Amino acid sequence: MTSPPVGSDQGGSTAERHRLPCARCGTPADGPPPVTWTCSVENGVRQYFCDACSRENLRAIEGRLDSAWW
Repeated sequence: MTSPPVGSDQGGSTAERHRLPCARCGTPADGPPPVTWTCSVENGVRQYFCDACSRENLRAIEGRLDSAWW
């Protein structure tokens, strides 16, 4: 296995790479997104929503699902 080149985008601390904000309100997640957060893939882009935003918008989130999912 080879090491990534110096200055590659894989550098930096693990915390920096995993610090994701809520796509709606900007609340940061310390580390990977908690299991209470919602993940959505929109136009091929993965977005994470904090538990507060997920709860506030649950009807809209469920409304986009095909009936096979509920």
